[in-house]
Amino acid sequence: MIYVVIIFLWTSILLYILLGGADFGAGIIELFTSKTNKAKTRKTMYKAIGPIWEANHMWLIIAVVILFVGFPKIYTTISVYLHIPLVCMLLGIIARGTAFVFRNYDAVKDDMQKVYTPIFVYSSLITPFFLGIIAASSVSGQIDPQANDFVSAYIFSWLNWFSVAVGIFTVSICGFLAIIFIIGQTDNDGDRQHFVGKAKRAIFIVMFCGALVFAAAYAEHIPLATWIFGDTPGLIAIIAASISLIIMFYALNKDKPILLRLLAGFQVAMILFAATYTHFPDIVLLKNGENLSLVAHQGQVKTIASLGYALLIGSLFILPALVYLIYIFQKPKEIIADH
Repeated sequence: MIYVVIIFLWTSILLYILLGGADFGAGIIELFTSKTNKAKTRKTMYKAIGPIWEANHMWLIIAVVILFVGFPKIYTTISVYLHIPLVCMLLGIIARGTAFVFRNYDAVKDDMQKVYTPIFVYSSLITPFFLGIIAASSVSGQIDPQANDFVSAYIFSWLNWFSVAVGIFTVSICGFLAIIFIIGQTDNDGDRQHFVGKAKRAIFIVMFCGALVFAAAYAEHIPLATWIFGDTPGLIAIIAASISLIIMFYALNKDKPILLRLLAGFQVAMILFAATYTHFPDIVLLKNGENLSLVAHQGQVKTIASLGYALLIGSLFILPALVYLIYIFQKPKEIIADH
């Protein structure tokens, strides 16, 4: 049952990156859009993220609950040594959701709208940045359980070039995903071509940010290249992601939004797989050379079994409901007409 739980953990993280990432990316894209195109971009983005923005944090909650219940030592280590970026990420999630609601559903349209928008766009940038920092710090080998001062234990555990580079890379991934989602929601060919151009630029930005990650890993003596290219499954994943990127350029020019979304999801899945496969089941790499493993540091056998069954049964309710939610948002006119 432990591997059922691990699969759910990995899948929930992937879905949060994909769906939550596209949600965060909407604010990132708005932040870097010119004033003349902001209104059009914002309207299109709302159509694209409407089906997922209410539900995307469910995947983060599932991942946190799995770690808390099934892997208490891993959960404790991350939440203690990385509590600063964790708090920053959670504050960003709260600020972003609050600003989004008030900006769109406030009964009174006044000067407060000028406050809600900056909060929304900047928290959309900050939240995935710290999410990337947390992920990178867990495997950077900088968490020092033997540290005897605050700075060494709680600052340098995450404040390093590699973690910052992964944070920037995560932000670029979110912007890329948002653009891909937006393309399928455009109303005319002119708007579509506008966002296709943005998508192509976003692809090159992601590639540049990815190169920064490798450079930072090399500078920090983190064997990222070995993790990704040092074994056959990881190498196959990267090759598959590269091939799908070529196909994506074809799909961008052929008005195939569903294929674009599938390719984007596949690419992110392959990157996540390549980055985690080599040191699996280790999920936290410590400075003293010890590692925290999803297998060796799991909870009680009965706890894992109960958690696994709960996840299997819960998925029977969650996944159909999510599919129906997406269907509803894709068919707004028909549903309104029926009522």
